Amino acid sequence: MPFFTSNRERRLWLALLIVLIAIYATLGQTPAIVAALGTDIIESAEANLVFALLVLLIVIPIFFIDKRLGRLEIAVGIGILAVYLLTWLRLGSWEERTHLFEYALVAALVHEALLERRDNGRRVPAPALLALIISILLGWLDESIQSLLPNRVFDLVDVAFNSLAAVMIIGARWLVRRVRAWVENRWPN
Repeated sequence: MPFFTSNRERRLWLALLIVLIAIYATLGQTPAIVAALGTDIIESAEANLVFALLVLLIVIPIFFIDKRLGRLEIAVGIGILAVYLLTWLRLGSWEERTHLFEYALVAALVHEALLERRDNGRRVPAPALLALIISILLGWLDESIQSLLPNRVFDLVDVAFNSLAAVMIIGARWLVRRVRAWVENRWPN
């Protein structure tokens, strides 16, 4: 029996691996990247808007390319995106914001891969909870790697931001799935 249940599951785990490699490979470079770009550019509303649009260009194809969303799901999704964007804008520094993006993407990929696996007949107990645990552990690994790097430290605040991002995205995805199930039960085709 093959390990992956579908090509989509394999793509999701591969995407997660690529994201993790990118996160872990740039751990020591974040201060240099911020210094090179300049804080004025990084903190500008325009740069944040461009970054948010790039996030959408990454997230939408990964999660929704093969799914047809209804109007209610789109409305709930826009509401969730608004809350996420407001949280993003309220955070004080670029580093905190990147944690919110990075670990939301990590958690979403883990969650979607586990759901794909479950939907294809494999036993996956409590996929949302399992995805949350895996994502938080990957955030702890991130901080543990940083403790080994010069000029970096293990920071529990960063662990909290990683965990917050995972909770937000998995909670949002759970809410969208519940809305979809409610709509399908209320108005069957």
